[in-house]
Amino acid sequence: MLSAVVSLASAATIRWVPAERPIAVEVEGAIGGAGTELEPGDPALARVLAGFVEQDGVGAVPPMSGTWSVRAGGRLRFEPRFPLTRGVRYRAEFHAPTGAPLISFFELPAGSQQPTTVVCQLYPTAAELPENQLKFYLHFSAPMRRGDIYRHIQIRDATGSVIDLAFLELEEELWDPTMTRLTLLIDPGRIKRGVKPLEDIGAVFEAGKNYSLTIAPEMRDAEGRPLRATYENKFRIGAADRTAVDPAKWQLTPPAAGTRAALVVAFGEPMEHALTSRMLEVWLPDGAEIKGEVTLGAEERSWSFVPATPWRAGAHRLVIATTIEDLAGNNIGKVFDVALFEGAQRRVERPTVEVGFEIK
Repeated sequence: MLSAVVSLASAATIRWVPAERPIAVEVEGAIGGAGTELEPGDPALARVLAGFVEQDGVGAVPPMSGTWSVRAGGRLRFEPRFPLTRGVRYRAEFHAPTGAPLISFFELPAGSQQPTTVVCQLYPTAAELPENQLKFYLHFSAPMRRGDIYRHIQIRDATGSVIDLAFLELEEELWDPTMTRLTLLIDPGRIKRGVKPLEDIGAVFEAGKNYSLTIAPEMRDAEGRPLRATYENKFRIGAADRTAVDPAKWQLTPPAAGTRAALVVAFGEPMEHALTSRMLEVWLPDGAEIKGEVTLGAEERSWSFVPATPWRAGAHRLVIATTIEDLAGNNIGKVFDVALFEGAQRRVERPTVEVGFEIK
């Protein structure tokens, strides 16, 4: 991170650094004694050094998002937030205090076009989902290419017919930083009672029926290659879940003192995978967190915690963020699928709740 006022020099050279991951842009000699001064974190840094995606026939395009830093020797460095894609031309610009901007172009060399990327996991893993199912997580075996994903991902009924407008199609697609995990949201307007899309179009899912989530192989990975094969995951739909998450109903199985056996928490229902993996912690009575390894059980119905060191006898606390969710988006103290006329309010205003247990 920048630690002092940055003075931009007029004489500099710009270059791409393709041998590192992530691929970055650096300006040699960018930082000098005399020139334009910028404070650390100044938004103007994005205008001083910026990267762009070249698009033929398209007017002005917004700069790429990323981070800026100053390296040894006065190098100003920009790291794009997302991995660069093969087959796409990029442009970097450095605007010195005087003179014309420095411009450099870069394109990753073409790689093998043999398809290798697959969908390696879909969450939730439960065979039966609630009628008001909210999210799906797709995990890919390699980084993917963003853009136009919804054209390749579909929900189909048992006859193979596509359910139109099933997803909330966001322009800013919900990829993780590695571009290997994609979050898909079922359109909330077709879940929440009392809103127009649900009344006009109907729900995406209907209890008692079978569906599948399919991904066409034309969806491209970061190398520009199609998927190795069509992906399909079948599931059935059960009754809607309109009950808030209640940790008081969870079943805790404490381990024995002096061991590193797992603390097991059974939820009694499948839970949302990503949040449940990180929103439960184990604390000692003095507030110190116990470090350890977390795993989720079959169909995300349970949570197991193995401590880094053996358990000590005495009182412990399971600390749970109230924003944890089940498959329908219900969390602690609040139901996601609430009719507008009910005017329901969150019953739990605290960020966390606790469940005590004893290690013997």
